[in-house]
Amino acid sequence: MTSGFDTWDYVVFIAYAILILGVGLWVSRDKKGHQKNAEDYFLASKSLPWWAIGASLIAANISAEQFIGMSGSGFALGLAIASYEWMAALTLIIVGKYFLPIFIEKGLYTIPEFVEKRFSTTLKTILACFWLGLYVFINLTTVLYLGGLAIQTILGVDIVYAMIGLALFAAAYSLYGGLSAVAWTDVIQVVFLVLGGIVTTYLALNTVSGGQGIVEGFNMVIDAAPEKFHMVLDEFNSDGTKNKNYLDLPGIWVLIGGLWVANIYYWGFNQYIIQRTLAAKSLKESQKGILLAAALKLVIPLIVVVPGIAAYVMVNDPEIMSRLGEIGQMNLPSVEKADKAYPWLLQFLPTGLKGVAFAALAAAVVSSLASMLNSTSTIFTMDIYKQYFDKNANDKKTVNVGRITAALALVIAVLIAPMLEGSDQVFQDIQEYTGLVSPGILAVFLLGLFWKKTTNSGAIWGAILSIPIALILKVLPQKVDAFTWLAPWMHQMGISTLMSIMVIIIASYLNNKGKDDEKGIHFSKNLFKTTPLFNIGSFVVMLILAFLYTKFW
Repeated sequence: MTSGFDTWDYVVFIAYAILILGVGLWVSRDKKGHQKNAEDYFLASKSLPWWAIGASLIAANISAEQFIGMSGSGFALGLAIASYEWMAALTLIIVGKYFLPIFIEKGLYTIPEFVEKRFSTTLKTILACFWLGLYVFINLTTVLYLGGLAIQTILGVDIVYAMIGLALFAAAYSLYGGLSAVAWTDVIQVVFLVLGGIVTTYLALNTVSGGQGIVEGFNMVIDAAPEKFHMVLDEFNSDGTKNKNYLDLPGIWVLIGGLWVANIYYWGFNQYIIQRTLAAKSLKESQKGILLAAALKLVIPLIVVVPGIAAYVMVNDPEIMSRLGEIGQMNLPSVEKADKAYPWLLQFLPTGLKGVAFAALAAAVVSSLASMLNSTSTIFTMDIYKQYFDKNANDKKTVNVGRITAALALVIAVLIAPMLEGSDQVFQDIQEYTGLVSPGILAVFLLGLFWKKTTNSGAIWGAILSIPIALILKVLPQKVDAFTWLAPWMHQMGISTLMSIMVIIIASYLNNKGKDDEKGIHFSKNLFKTTPLFNIGSFVVMLILAFLYTKFW
């Protein structure tokens, strides 16, 4: 057992890198006599099959945020953090049945494009700027930072060089090939993600059991840390002290409150996620892909949360730590540095498998970076550049602008990412800061889709005022004792959404005297009809969810 990489680990990782770059560049090639156009670059020629969509959704979603950030939260909080994954499975089904039919019927390239068709160019621009800021300054930077942290912990490479390497790797094929390169390489990335995650989970549980297998290891983890296996956290500990983890996951309100805002916004109205479904061959193909992603979501906690809990048990068991020897003391995770849990575990993998697990981690980071870059370039090119700089830009110019935009976004993210050093649970930080923007966007979309009386003026007021509303709710519990119940940021996000909805309703009524807006969406019930396969699959997913929450309540 060694802490560093051996020859075979490098061989495995280099083989993975060559495979991804080779496939990415191969699917990106221009067909003879055909120059890549905007639909090819931004929507993969609308040719993705269901299994590619499902795999790409998971690869885009599972990144260093989950492997490192969520494992860190598993170390600090326990299984309760899995609510993000399990509730996402149900959210995906809702998106597939009620949102996708409308988006695909309208033939969208981008989510802001829907805003233009339903409301106005002004509101589209406001929301496009929101998203660009979120992707570049929050999403890209955190994924780069966590990926760089992992490489630094495992290989000892300086974090800045590690981030630059990851950025160049993602740029090598995504900037050239667009969504097609991203989506098809994601199919391979998911295989590495799942395989590497399973290997790490097996190692952690087998180590806890002293070589007695993963079932025994899992039972020992539950016995050693039963408090880590509650999905619904209590506000107070058994001794009457305040449960500090309650601020991040506030009990039953996780299931009926703010987490729905985060999930519906992320899976329903987030460009770099929904873009895959817009690139489907058909609506039915897209819905099958959504169902596959929902099924995969059920097993993700096994490979990203359980290892973090196992690491917590290992670190707090003197007998296990003595078995690990000197390597066990290197880069040791703690409650203050919980994000070190997953990289710490990777040190104990045997030669060869360490390369596989590291490739899985790289796959998670690179696939998400590539997805975010593609969506950033899509929104800027289609919703900003073509709108305000060159309405008549041809396909060649449009694609080139997209590539330049992605490159600049990556440079900015590399420069900003090192500033995140010192944060102990980056996954939670991402959710909290995204929560300042998502309530207003969610309110605009939900009312825009399903309330015909929503006006452009009302939606603009709701989007703009949602930010100060969110900031006031964030500061209020710190300044006024009567509002300490608002301290959990999920409460703030839920109430911010409700208040944004009220602003839109009141402003729309004052603007249009309660009449239907001329751009209100009219749809028939047939639009939301789904196939027997989708219905049965959805029912099975919901049954499994009910069992999991009953088992670990």
